[in-house]
Amino acid sequence: MPFQPIEPRRLYRQIADQLRLLIQSGEFPIGARLPPERDLALKLGVSRPSVREALIALEVEGLVEVRMGSGIYVHSRDAANSVVAESPLETIRARQLVEGELAAQAAELAQPTQVAALREALQTMRDEAAAGQVPIQGDRLFHLRVAEMTGNSVLLRVVGDLFDERHNPLSVKLGDYFENPASWKAAIAEHGLVVEAIAAGDAVRARDAMRHHLSCSYDRLMANWVPTSDKVKT
Repeated sequence: MPFQPIEPRRLYRQIADQLRLLIQSGEFPIGARLPPERDLALKLGVSRPSVREALIALEVEGLVEVRMGSGIYVHSRDAANSVVAESPLETIRARQLVEGELAAQAAELAQPTQVAALREALQTMRDEAAAGQVPIQGDRLFHLRVAEMTGNSVLLRVVGDLFDERHNPLSVKLGDYFENPASWKAAIAEHGLVVEAIAAGDAVRARDAMRHHLSCSYDRLMANWVPTSDKVKT
């Protein structure tokens, strides 16, 4: 059963469906290593981020096993319930658009007490990280407080909903691979730049700082991943 090109407008779910069919048909037997992420993207005519999310979905379903430094292997032909969740990488891009503008508005509208509350949320992140915890509570509070500064309850709800997508199965699994004390240290520093821009009332710098932070978040999830076979040979 040959690979079938996938239209770019489709999401990771269609890629996972096709890979699942190939596994269940015996194209890739149990124990076989799947082609590298780069090769799958070329064969399917899609982006590597979409392939990565599809592979993570198949791992969550129990069809494949990720062996760090080796590759991705077929684990079973019988999937658990299919993963249906928002794309973590598309969610970050959506947040980049929405929250960049909110940060700019926050810089124009923020009151001193609100800036103090934002600094407090950032300190919560630092305290959580220092205690060896994933600083999710402080992170969520930070982004909500930026949204609160706009005085728009609808946008506040949107920011909360987008942030909470990080708890979906795909986001959790990606976080398991890519989030660590070093990545959170970088993220906290990026949050600090947002605070300083908002405190200075600099809308342009606040927008850029928020977009930069979320762009870095995206890049961290697209760092070198798993298989040695995915590296370009020299």
